[in-house]
Amino acid sequence: MAESVVSYLLERLEGLLVQEANLLLGVNNEVGQMQRELKRMHCFLKDADKRQDDDQSVKNWVSEIREAAYDVEDVIDNFIVKFASKKGGRIRNSILHGVEIHNLASEIEKIKSRISDLTRSLQTYGITARKEGDGSRFATDRQRQLRWSYSHVVEEHIVGFEENINELIVKLIHEEERCRVVSICGMGGLGKTTLAKTLYHHADIRRHFEAFAWAYISQQCRPREVWEGILLKLIAPSKEEKEEILRMRDEELAKKLYKVQQEKKCLIVIDDIWTSEAWETLRPAFPVATTVGSKILLTTRNKKVGLDDELNGFLHEPECLNEEQSWELFQQKAFPGKDKPGFVVNKDMENLGREMVGSCAGLPLAIIVLGGLLATKETPYEWDMVHKNIKSHLARSKERGKQARLSEVLALSYHELPYQLKPCFLHLSQFPEDFEIPTKKLVRQWVAEGFVSLQDEVDVDERHETMEEVAKSYLHDLINRSMVQVGVKGSTGTIKTCRLHDLMRDLCLSKARQENFIHIIGALPSSANSRPTSVSRIRRCAIHLDHNNHDLAFPEYQKNPNLRSLFFFRPKKHRIRDRRLLKSVFDKFKLLKVLDLEGIKGLEEKLSEDVGTLVQLRFLSLKKTRIRELPTSLINLVGLQTLNLQTIDKVSWESTVQVPNILWKMEQLRHLYLPKWCGNVTDNLQLANLSNLQTLVNFPADKCDVRDLLLLTNLRKLVLNDPRHFESFVQIFEPPNKTLPYLTSLSLKTDLLSFPDKVVDLRKLLLGCPRLCKLHVEGRIENLPRDNEFPSSLTKLTLWGSRLAEDPMEALGKLPRLKYLSGWEVFIGKKMTCSKNSFPQLKTLLLRGLPKFQEWTIEEGAMPTLNRLGISDCYKLKMVPDGLRFVTTLRELEIRWMSRAFKTSVEEDGEDFYKVQHVPSIVFLN
Repeated sequence: MAESVVSYLLERLEGLLVQEANLLLGVNNEVGQMQRELKRMHCFLKDADKRQDDDQSVKNWVSEIREAAYDVEDVIDNFIVKFASKKGGRIRNSILHGVEIHNLASEIEKIKSRISDLTRSLQTYGITARKEGDGSRFATDRQRQLRWSYSHVVEEHIVGFEENINELIVKLIHEEERCRVVSICGMGGLGKTTLAKTLYHHADIRRHFEAFAWAYISQQCRPREVWEGILLKLIAPSKEEKEEILRMRDEELAKKLYKVQQEKKCLIVIDDIWTSEAWETLRPAFPVATTVGSKILLTTRNKKVGLDDELNGFLHEPECLNEEQSWELFQQKAFPGKDKPGFVVNKDMENLGREMVGSCAGLPLAIIVLGGLLATKETPYEWDMVHKNIKSHLARSKERGKQARLSEVLALSYHELPYQLKPCFLHLSQFPEDFEIPTKKLVRQWVAEGFVSLQDEVDVDERHETMEEVAKSYLHDLINRSMVQVGVKGSTGTIKTCRLHDLMRDLCLSKARQENFIHIIGALPSSANSRPTSVSRIRRCAIHLDHNNHDLAFPEYQKNPNLRSLFFFRPKKHRIRDRRLLKSVFDKFKLLKVLDLEGIKGLEEKLSEDVGTLVQLRFLSLKKTRIRELPTSLINLVGLQTLNLQTIDKVSWESTVQVPNILWKMEQLRHLYLPKWCGNVTDNLQLANLSNLQTLVNFPADKCDVRDLLLLTNLRKLVLNDPRHFESFVQIFEPPNKTLPYLTSLSLKTDLLSFPDKVVDLRKLLLGCPRLCKLHVEGRIENLPRDNEFPSSLTKLTLWGSRLAEDPMEALGKLPRLKYLSGWEVFIGKKMTCSKNSFPQLKTLLLRGLPKFQEWTIEEGAMPTLNRLGISDCYKLKMVPDGLRFVTTLRELEIRWMSRAFKTSVEEDGEDFYKVQHVPSIVFLN
């Protein structure tokens, strides 16, 4: 980690010498000398970082280097903040005095002397410099190709579970009355959750049960949150029903969930439940027996959990993998190209690999992590180095149990990370256990923290690769190494959220504590493990608010004025009781770069003017804080890269937020999320000079000149939510050479009860956005463009309220990369046809609200990859098309608000059931 800290500081110093040349006049020579001293030191840090686990002296030396680098950053940042103008972050040289410059030079000289002394001690510890050609960047061409080529391959690897699956299917399906609860029990890393997921998505299981729900429990079990989550998944409620459920008392909620399981055949997975006590608190919502055959599937490390005679519990304990199963699983991860023709495993690598796999004791998690590590090594020499390291790690373990071996393999995966990825991994320690981590927010925080080098933001094959895209490749690398798990995927396969396995999170917390990386405050049992060695020197703090916490009972985090990042997490319905909490943040932490307040309720309706003193901020999220008025002092935050002002989580016109004209000065902004509606301002909002902007959500067309959007040439994502201005937006692309060249995601949407009646000129819109991948348009469209007028890059298309007279399937079916298509009132005709070879990559098709739709033809060979089909509110459609039986890839069919005749025809024994009998999951909803 010291290498990461020094690398970041070197780049920071280089930027300061250019950007703040006038401010640092008089100390630029000292800063330059410091930079050269750190460059010499940097060459030795790779070897030192690797050796610190073996040698306490080296570990102490590395810690001193890290602290010295932090001191340099603190001294310079405090100097800059001290002289920042209150009117917007500009430096006023006129007030600088010789004494301050002298003091700064003196502080830098002291730190430089410390680093020089540490450099002279290198020989004492036998630390060697990086070999020529090692380089500071790990993103070589081969590694970059590996990340981009295989980052989508994130499915669970299933080996050795065949007998387990067959046995458990019998218990879940065929022994309906004899077995109410099935428990999968075993140590961490054995693959319990993977086995449960396999069962949850198994075709036989999907056909048998009517409703499904999955709940993660972890060490902190909150019954109400668990019950709410399960119930909402089982009944798919309307907005009004959901609000009613959220208002229920605990006993009413448990009773309703209890009743649903008696009325519908439900499968509920309760994953990672730790104690019998936790299970007892959940039990009131689960009936002892049901006549319809509802089942509960538990995963746990505790044999006592779920073994309840009253509930007819069955305990299943998977065994570890044998030698050949272990090798088969390892190969799937270590050799991504294994199934390609002509691929042969190098014999030396196979011998080394088999021996290393033997060290994993048959534990799937250890094998997968080891395979992910070795997938980044391409020569027998590199494999041999890992082989030596793993032997060294295992030798240090005093225990010889399987759990000890697993822990050492996981530790090795961190040890072998390139230095750029280590802070990214440790940054994940901020999140609570089993937290679904939003990937967009994550990569933006990595950029704000400085984990991604400016040197990596380059043009690649005429495609401008932003730092966010580089950060995303870092995340994909961690996923491919199996150090991070994929959570929720988007409709086109993008990774929306990610998670940490609880054992990997334990490693993350342990290393974060060792590196003094972050301090976790809160009531979670594992949070004690994250206490840093020196609270006064922490750079980041995550506060996990709890119903039992006192908001200001966190004296430790207030001791460090040099804090750079502050994250808040709170449970549902928790409110801040003492509003001084936020004021203390503004008063004490002037060097903050990241401040995440998402979801914090109970703050004042007007954000304090004191926020304007945080002139170093790069990331600020006020999402769902219910703040209704923003101060003019925000104009001082000229370094912001990400700003989320979606403070009110409502869609009505009442959700207006007062936004003053302060955005124009934030020229570094890359991601801007505005409220649904911006309130009255004395002047129109000016956005024209935000040339770095990549994301603009809720563009306020009534407050801005829509033509200014053409000046935001780096835009990747744009959302307009006011249909009164859709037409004027489309007009900005006249003449045709006016474009948004990098725009990949565009939404013209409304929260009104009916779709806009004004016509959208889709052809002109597409000519102005030539690289679109995702498009959402609400409003009338007279005619679809010809298929060759659509961007070939289009993967997701949502058309609502189009009311097309001609069959849209002919043109849309020719789009080569389209994966997701949703149409609501898209067609007012009677007949649609999906021709042979149409929709070659379509995964999801959702049709809703087609009032005259009567006849649907699907020719054999159409939609060869369709996975999910939804048909809703097409009341005149009497039967599913015969060609649906040729769509063998279909896994989910959802029928909602259709005629009784239609539903009856596709039910089992219905006249059309033969067309859909291959579909594992057929769901009927009213």
